[in-house]
Amino acid sequence: VQLVESGGGMVQPGGSLRLSCAASGFTFSSYDMNWVRQAPGKGPEWVSAINTGGGSTYYADSVKGRFTISRDNAKNTLYLQMNSLKPEDTALYYCARSIWVGIALVYDYWGQGTQVTVSS
Repeated sequence: VQLVESGGGMVQPGGSLRLSCAASGFTFSSYDMNWVRQAPGKGPEWVSAINTGGGSTYYADSVKGRFTISRDNAKNTLYLQMNSLKPEDTALYYCARSIWVGIALVYDYWGQGTQVTVSS
């Protein structure tokens, strides 16, 4: 299993970025996928999730209305469109595969992360 994020960078407040996560080594269309971020000095924060077919999406309150998660199962790629970026969105962004183990949701594979910095 390999997850490789790209698309991060530095952007001014109010700007936009589109993150991508290229997946390989597993049947991408069979798994729910997520974006998780970690800001400096803080723990991981779940950002967004999407189900296998892309018809159901979920967002943390902190990004709702500004970020959009999507996926292209034909290209084995997960996306995160980030608009109206704020300095508090600065973090290392990871894509992560999730599975249910009994009643527990487990993020079993993670990418290496892509840095997003929002600063004027």
